[in-house]
Amino acid sequence: MLRKRVSSRALVLFVVTGVLFLALTQGLNAQSSSGMIQGTVTDPSKAAVPGAKVHIENPVSHHVGEVETGTDGGFRIPNIPFNPYHLTVTAPGFNTLSQDVDVRSSVPITLELGLTVGSAATNITVTESAADLIEEDSNFHTDVDRGLFDKLPLESQSSSVSSLITLSSPGVVADSNGLFHGLGDHAENSFSVDGQPITDQQSKIFSNQIPADSIESLEVISGAPPAEFGDKTSLVVKVTTRSGLGQSQAHGSVTGSFGSFHSSNAGFDVGYGGPKWGNFIAANGLNTNRFLDPPEFQVFHSRGNEENIFDRLDFKPSNADTIQINGQYTRSWFQTPNSFDNFNVGVVDPILGNPVGSQDQRAEIKTFNIAPLWSHVFGASTIYTLGAFIRQDQFLYFPSNNPFADAGQTVSQNRKLTNLGVRTDLSYVKGINNFKGGVTYQQTLLTENFTIGITDPTFLPSLADANGNPCVDATGAPIADPCTTLAPFDLTAGGTPFLFHGHKPIKELSAYIQDTITEGHWTFNLGIRGDFYNGFVEDRQSEPRLGVAYNIKGSNTVLRASYAVVMETPFNENLILASTASPVIADILGFPPVPSPVTPGHRNEFHAGVEQALGRHLVVDADYMWKYTNGGYDFSALTATTPIFFPIEWARSKISGVSARVNVPNYHGLTAFVVMGSVAARFFNPQVGGFGAVLGGGNAVFRIDHDQKFQETTHLQYQPFKRLPWVGFNWRYDSGLVSGALPCAGCAGNGPLGDDTLVDTSGLTADQQFEAGLFCGSVHATPTTPISSNLGANLCPAAAYGSTFLKVPAPGTEDDDHNPPRVAPRHLFDLSVGDDDVLHFGAERYKISLRYTVINMTNKVALYNFLSTFSGTHYVTPRSQTIELGFHF
Repeated sequence: MLRKRVSSRALVLFVVTGVLFLALTQGLNAQSSSGMIQGTVTDPSKAAVPGAKVHIENPVSHHVGEVETGTDGGFRIPNIPFNPYHLTVTAPGFNTLSQDVDVRSSVPITLELGLTVGSAATNITVTESAADLIEEDSNFHTDVDRGLFDKLPLESQSSSVSSLITLSSPGVVADSNGLFHGLGDHAENSFSVDGQPITDQQSKIFSNQIPADSIESLEVISGAPPAEFGDKTSLVVKVTTRSGLGQSQAHGSVTGSFGSFHSSNAGFDVGYGGPKWGNFIAANGLNTNRFLDPPEFQVFHSRGNEENIFDRLDFKPSNADTIQINGQYTRSWFQTPNSFDNFNVGVVDPILGNPVGSQDQRAEIKTFNIAPLWSHVFGASTIYTLGAFIRQDQFLYFPSNNPFADAGQTVSQNRKLTNLGVRTDLSYVKGINNFKGGVTYQQTLLTENFTIGITDPTFLPSLADANGNPCVDATGAPIADPCTTLAPFDLTAGGTPFLFHGHKPIKELSAYIQDTITEGHWTFNLGIRGDFYNGFVEDRQSEPRLGVAYNIKGSNTVLRASYAVVMETPFNENLILASTASPVIADILGFPPVPSPVTPGHRNEFHAGVEQALGRHLVVDADYMWKYTNGGYDFSALTATTPIFFPIEWARSKISGVSARVNVPNYHGLTAFVVMGSVAARFFNPQVGGFGAVLGGGNAVFRIDHDQKFQETTHLQYQPFKRLPWVGFNWRYDSGLVSGALPCAGCAGNGPLGDDTLVDTSGLTADQQFEAGLFCGSVHATPTTPISSNLGANLCPAAAYGSTFLKVPAPGTEDDDHNPPRVAPRHLFDLSVGDDDVLHFGAERYKISLRYTVINMTNKVALYNFLSTFSGTHYVTPRSQTIELGFHF
């Protein structure tokens, strides 16, 4: 069903209104994720104090910045992530000066810092009270700084940013191949990189991520999104990149590592510049034999490599003007991991009669991004920003060299997703108000080329026409639809692949205004956003965003609540094919016809939470959410053996859950955090858009594979003194995602008796049974032999049936909503041990570092998912070890 349509006149009116708004107000914010503290340090006579150390630190995020004043006593600390900070000034012969500074805007904070004559001590010691550990913010969020993720053991080298978010953010469920489910949604996550909106997929099977070496800090917003964020907002990740501005002496590192699966990684980063300019560059390359998570615990045909370069250039032509240009280019190449079913299967070429060998499908992704930004400061309270961006992902998928090695069908793809746009923002900060507003216009240019051919000689003879009669005659010649329609694309009979080509621009226009009002114990976040979407359908929505927080200062407690209306935009990846797929492709894949184009979803969400500091060394933050959406999204896998996915949409979804984070700031060298969450994700048929298999029937409710009862990550990090080695340890627990189709006693249509006493597993191949860890009594499935009993192969009494990797519902209790089959719970343990200064040269400038990391210490055999309609089957990483050597300057 099409949403409300927006006329061209309305779009023009909206643009004109936005331009007039910007021209007249001259005073709202850059959608940027960093601010600046500047000022002068003077003595009691108001004379400049050169060489004073100005130090800022956040005890929870652990972000640290330090500069020395110049000959005029002036200082500038740029690129500071939004957060409250302790600021400390020390100089020989003067008493230490300390004060708190809250950085919440891109508008520079200017300070006049006067020192008093006293002690000659210059050591900086930051002490905090319980009140310093909490934030008066209505939005639940997590701050992560380099001080943490430099030492956090990360599972995925090729998707390190996703691994970092999964481990450090509450309510985030781990999935395969660098995917993560943010607060009950699949892929409804967006990144804001120095203010540039990136709302397309960032998993390594869709795109290439920004390198972790380029990131200064992250803020992960799990609460109701502020008005400045749109499109995909279940989880918003604000990224502040590293800068060379003000670094008169070059600082950087060169690292190399080698580890399990013949994985090798080499890279460097360096930042340098001066008061008026700066440049930061990071580059790395990865080669590994386990690039993607395979459908077997034993790894084969999973090689891949990635080359990545990021550059940020800053230039200040005047004190009021700053020009910033971000650039990135990444290329990745990887094999599609095989299962035993498509490895050395002994298929014979029906044309030549020769063995064709194993399936050998591969993919290549090329990503580039360029984002220039200009900002101008008006007076002491206003900053204006104008930016542009262009980002492109080109995804190329290659079939096996011999198409008959590809089981069932052989497919290829060449698609481009080019996102380009302009954004302009203003910010005004004064008194109790932090006022923002802006307009963004962007187009996403989609080009999709897709081919598919039939490689199974039994496929057409297995079909029937509309009356149930065979489609082919006794000789195998097609005599009725759908065989007559598909016969030209049957490669086993000399046909050629079917070609699909599509091109479509997706246009979006948005504008927002918001104000954060702080008065006494209260903080109010008031905003409204307007979104206009023009894709396969046209849609528009006004979106109020409201939040309130109250600080009970005597007990160091913050109570908060927030509400947001959000328009969730469709996934752009394979959107054309999913909205206009031909009957030919649907018939070959066995998918139902496309019900309608994928349309924007409309969401109401509520959050309520509490933050509590307990003494000076513990802070607890918890949040409850409830989200109701008309139009709920996911992807549907083309087949279980390809990383090609189509967006699909259901009538509605209801998502609720609890998330929490416990932080232990630095206590004698020990830092720790625990993040946890529980999310219920219920989706409601019918399927209303997209391309993929229908789940259930009628208006049936089902738990989608985002649903997980509980997950937690505990991270401990200990370094008693800076000159001693450090250790980092992770414990990750996942109770298990909802799995795909699993035979069970009493499942609808299962078993020859259809009752609770017998399980029929004939719907799974022997290898799929082995992947699921199925057993019947003492008989376990192998890659070539299914489970069996005295009743015969693939048949098992319910009392003897089970799985080592999945939770099978008890006989007669399976229910897609209340008791679906799930992946079995798993505990994973990771460890990193390192020394940042192995040789102790005696100088701070040059250091040699050494680091040893082991992932999955116990070599736990476990699944992320099994035969998921949305992602297939994947195992977690086996035990892997890495040694890294670095040179730092």
